[in-house]
Amino acid sequence: MDSKNTIAAIALSSAVIVLWALFFVPEKSTVDQNIVEKEKIEQSGDAPSLEQKETQITISRDDALKQSERIQFENNNIIGSISLKGASIDDLTFKNYKIKVDDEEKVTLLGPRNIKEGYLIDSGFVTSDKNIDVPNSDTVWAVEGNSKLTDASPIKLTWTNNQGLKFEKEISLDDKYLFSIKQKVINTTKKKYDFYSYGQIIRNEIPEIIDFLILHEGLIATLDDELIEEDYDDIQEKKFTKIANKGFLGFSDKYWVTTLIPPKNKEFKTTFDYKNKFRANFIATEPLELNANSSIEEKLQVIVAAKRVDVIDGYAESLAIDKFDLVIDWGFLYFLTKPLWFALDYFFKLFGNYGLSIIAVTVCIRLAVFPLANYSFRSMAKMKALTPEMTRLKELHKNDKMKLQQEMMSLYRRERINPMSGCLPIIPQIFIFFALYKVLFVTIEMRHMPFYGWVKDLSERDPTSLFNLFGFLPYDVPSFLIIGVLPCAMGLSMYFQMKLNPAPTDPLQAKIFSFFPLVLTVILAPFPSGLVLYWTANNILTMAQQVIIMKRTTVKTTT
Repeated sequence: MDSKNTIAAIALSSAVIVLWALFFVPEKSTVDQNIVEKEKIEQSGDAPSLEQKETQITISRDDALKQSERIQFENNNIIGSISLKGASIDDLTFKNYKIKVDDEEKVTLLGPRNIKEGYLIDSGFVTSDKNIDVPNSDTVWAVEGNSKLTDASPIKLTWTNNQGLKFEKEISLDDKYLFSIKQKVINTTKKKYDFYSYGQIIRNEIPEIIDFLILHEGLIATLDDELIEEDYDDIQEKKFTKIANKGFLGFSDKYWVTTLIPPKNKEFKTTFDYKNKFRANFIATEPLELNANSSIEEKLQVIVAAKRVDVIDGYAESLAIDKFDLVIDWGFLYFLTKPLWFALDYFFKLFGNYGLSIIAVTVCIRLAVFPLANYSFRSMAKMKALTPEMTRLKELHKNDKMKLQQEMMSLYRRERINPMSGCLPIIPQIFIFFALYKVLFVTIEMRHMPFYGWVKDLSERDPTSLFNLFGFLPYDVPSFLIIGVLPCAMGLSMYFQMKLNPAPTDPLQAKIFSFFPLVLTVILAPFPSGLVLYWTANNILTMAQQVIIMKRTTVKTTT
């Protein structure tokens, strides 16, 4: 009899409970490990002394940067430096992204190897000939030509060993986040050598991570069209290795990514491992033959980027990197999340505000489900009109449930009502809700984007609280009592929307449903403001549509 309402409640509750479970996650995890010196690819190196390890852990970032001469780099998006000791890219700050919305300190991603938060990229050549000296992390490179790297001026680093081999690195930078590295070995002797090119990203510790089930943070790669996602704890337990002919590899944070793109059309082996530090590296499987009085060279690319959709998609296309767009974790609802993002971005370009964009997308969604909702609301209006008759049948057959069910089904057939129709609009909305949550959660474009008034960041919860009258009383409240203006508005809209639906004839069901708006208000309070804004706007539009249809249905029934 009231199965429509019950099933609708179960479906919606299940969706919210899943999101609720995902929201309450473990505390941010970090690892504190002693740092060891970089091992040569496929070779073993000497570990530092205990005194060196202690120095590495306690040294500050500023002091670490002063320990070696550096080449500065800068463009409109990033600023940092390359250490001449080891020729590592180990200092990078995003110029256009702040750590907090109300703070001016910028986000710094990379750091020198001898600090606790060390995070760097290096590359080069190795050889199976143990009598040949190759550059390592202690090698001090010389600068030829330009002394600063910009998007208009590349740099060249050189180092020569005592065996007649000269190593060169030409590094260029585009106007966004791409470093192109041309590695070269020049042989001035009459001997022949084999060299293998490599690149690696080293991360000393697990960064602060959110640890959501719906977001991958850790090591990432696409190798021969296969997406590889490995969590930090997985790599601590077991090394990952795969040989491929194309792809990329690196580390993925929520909003930032550090990747290596190996030389094109060359087979390489990718390894993710952990030995007191995390490492993502590739090494060529076939050597380059360096003949007498000749040279060899390889080119690789490094992308250290903020995960802007246009930037990531642009590099995926211009560099022909298969599935590079998946460094933004669109999830298994890719077919919904990415189009939803493009719709939000389209309206943002029209209105200049992502809050208005969310409302505009909500209107479009309501139009898309309009026929389905119309059918549902007409059925619900008829159900509401039949409430007195249903109550009469319940009283008449209160001792005969079988007879009551038969009479109810007969009534539904006569009036051409489908009691399950109320669930139809809910099912697509569950997927849309989840997809929008995903978009708000993973896209950096939403980060620190304001709406109006008190909402300074649509990707974060509403910061106001009912329990201090939304800031009018001069005290702070615990985080679990932060139930802001938007969640309260959402709860009220849901309350009034439920009043338009036929009330359950079962008193217990009626009580449960009366508490539903309050429960959802508490559950959704910690969710991103943009998501609560969507739900509120959706409720208001749904009520407007429902009122109009119910009036028309009532008029037709009366006449």
